[in-house]
Amino acid sequence: LLFLVGTVSCTLFLAVNSLYSASDDVIELTPTNFNKEVIQSESLWLVEFYAPWCGHCQRLTPEWKKAATALKGVVKVGAVDADKHQSLGGQYGVRGFPTIKIFGANKNKAEDYQGGRTSDAIVDAALSALRSLVKERLSGRSGGYSSGKQSRESRGGDKKDVIELTDDSFDKNVINSDDVWMVEFYAPWCGHCKNLEPEWAAAATEVKEQTKGKVKLAAVDATVNQMLASRYGIRGFPTIKIFQKGEDPVDYDGGRTRSDIIARALDLFSDNAPPPELLEIISEDVLKSTCDAHQLCIISVLPHILDTGASGRNSYLDVMLKMAEKYKKKMWGWLWTEAGAQSDLESSLGIGGFGYPAMAAVNARKMKFALLKGSFSEQGINEFLRELSVGRGSTAPVGGGAFPKIHSVEPWDGKDGELPVEDDIDLSDVDLDDLGKDEL
Repeated sequence: LLFLVGTVSCTLFLAVNSLYSASDDVIELTPTNFNKEVIQSESLWLVEFYAPWCGHCQRLTPEWKKAATALKGVVKVGAVDADKHQSLGGQYGVRGFPTIKIFGANKNKAEDYQGGRTSDAIVDAALSALRSLVKERLSGRSGGYSSGKQSRESRGGDKKDVIELTDDSFDKNVINSDDVWMVEFYAPWCGHCKNLEPEWAAAATEVKEQTKGKVKLAAVDATVNQMLASRYGIRGFPTIKIFQKGEDPVDYDGGRTRSDIIARALDLFSDNAPPPELLEIISEDVLKSTCDAHQLCIISVLPHILDTGASGRNSYLDVMLKMAEKYKKKMWGWLWTEAGAQSDLESSLGIGGFGYPAMAAVNARKMKFALLKGSFSEQGINEFLRELSVGRGSTAPVGGGAFPKIHSVEPWDGKDGELPVEDDIDLSDVDLDDLGKDEL
């Protein structure tokens, strides 16, 4: 059996393993129909972003279907295969599965659903959100997105999150910044710039929220700030450039709608986002929650602290963090444990008792794993993960067909290990010469 990871093999597998079908009341959403069905809709939407291989998603499916049937004609209930349509998941900051979003009055400001995973809890949250939406309409704060002049005006005018830059303020804000900047160079008389303005403003607010301010949208009046226009060779309007620390600026040549701009901004954020968290396996919950929520969990077994000391262990953890950074777009989980701390787990992965450090990549849905055969180094691990990401590499079933019992242990304190304290033996009163005679 193939260890199904990577784009090619996953596509073939997922095509026949979607969690929903046309006969359900759950509406399947894709990048092709999402804008028309959800963003341009007057209805309230609950949207689940899922992956077919995710155990939590599989358990949610019957409840999601029941909620969709109960809410039919009242609230729209949809689902996005975010493993297949990663661009759509990325646009809404999906980092784990399942993620549920509520698209209410303001479709460009989706709310995270944090409630229970039963159909009752989902229906209650939907009706509560619906009540809020209706009250907003009653008070005149309509958030509908029907076409027309009034809608256009209500969507556009607030530029509070677009940062205005000048010849004087540009370098200290942009060039020396650790954040990513998307900068529009415009002219006040330019018709295309006026058309872009409400889209840019709306995108700025959404991007600020979703990236916690790590991607910024700015604007430069190129007719006033001619030094900047000259420095960056601005010939037409609007021109949008992307600035990242330590790199030459590049032109943005994507679409001019807010959704296009937001999608690119979130891609840039993903490229610059911190790597996934590297967790020590100190309990069963850590292992199960990480491996259930990700397509693969990468588990390292590091030598005992007495064999490496803190500096040696940290050097291994640094290698793992670098690899987590390199493969962060794969949305894998990353775990480690000390040799001997979880001996049952080691045995189930064919690691136990020798050859530390070791690494296994586990597909918890299929209970299959692949072992690192090369060196525990950036080069060796990179080669191992690259093979996995294109669906190659030999695999074996996890021993016993399930994760074994995980022992709760104290987390590593970051210090060198200490040998166990033994009772001191006082030899001062012993006559060693007499001992020798007795033995004779």
